[in-house]
Amino acid sequence: MKRTVEELVRDNIRSLVPYSTARDEYKGSLGVFLDANESPYENGYNRYPPVQRALKEQVSRLKGVVPERVFLGNGSDEAIDLCFRVFCEPGQDNAIAITPSYGMYRVAAAINDIAMREVPLGPNYSLPTKALLAAADERTKLLFLCSPNNPTGNCFDRETMLALADDFDGMVVVDEAYIDFADRESLITALDDHPNLIVLQTLSKAWGMAGLRLGMAFASERVISLFSQVKYPYNINVATMRLVSRLLAEPIDDRVAEIRSQRKRVIAELNGCPCVEKVWPSEANFVLVKVGDARGLYQALIDGGVIVRDRSKMVDCENSLRITVGTPEENDRMLSIVRDYRSC
Repeated sequence: MKRTVEELVRDNIRSLVPYSTARDEYKGSLGVFLDANESPYENGYNRYPPVQRALKEQVSRLKGVVPERVFLGNGSDEAIDLCFRVFCEPGQDNAIAITPSYGMYRVAAAINDIAMREVPLGPNYSLPTKALLAAADERTKLLFLCSPNNPTGNCFDRETMLALADDFDGMVVVDEAYIDFADRESLITALDDHPNLIVLQTLSKAWGMAGLRLGMAFASERVISLFSQVKYPYNINVATMRLVSRLLAEPIDDRVAEIRSQRKRVIAELNGCPCVEKVWPSEANFVLVKVGDARGLYQALIDGGVIVRDRSKMVDCENSLRITVGTPEENDRMLSIVRDYRSC
């Protein structure tokens, strides 16, 4: 029988009494603030950040999920770290992740003294379901999937991921940082039927807020409450909350549509370049490109003032560059350098 969420949580976290402020405990209308040793002189930032209730409600309306299932963090990396801190006993438990994929899963595991078992993707970067399940044992608490995956750009089949969540005896964390660029439905809609599912999203990509560092996690109310009691107080600052609230009111459909259109163009034109061997299909805002000489092309792009990511050292990504889809003008500049490169 599968373990419940409560059985997966670390004992000390389950019994933890979270930090609480006087404003958390007070239910009346607030007026004079003499509880937190702040400066009384107003400058817009002299008070500690308020409870995130209003921003969570704004996010919940956009995502179609109740506020109690929303966690807001300092980038998605905070939520990734919290997965380890809430569920994994340091030096004892382990986690599983696909590879190649986002490197912070491994880094967060190492910081928390958790062994990370990385399972290579299957042919054409497919999801190796049987191998992932086979990698687990009684000390496995977490399974990380990234869809669309970074750096491969592909999405995994929805039903396959949900079946994996059904079969896996632990928490399944699905990182949807690039979901806004994909023709896929978010797994947020599956939370009711999968209490062991945690879905991560971000405002850094499609929403254009990378500099504000605000990530989101969606899960059962119990998991979100655990995240909230373990996180540090005031993890999102006042300036970020104000700017995010304003920017969330601005539509992004046109920008996303242009990036998707440019992605199609970039893939088509890269496929026609002499030094390019393969451009992998992508549902993200980047493409993974296999070339004959990644290091040489990377240097040519750098010399031309274009920065891309050399992913050649990752498993199954030999001689591959990850190229973000930029504006039409930025893409023109990148394509002209790749088109003219002949040393591959």
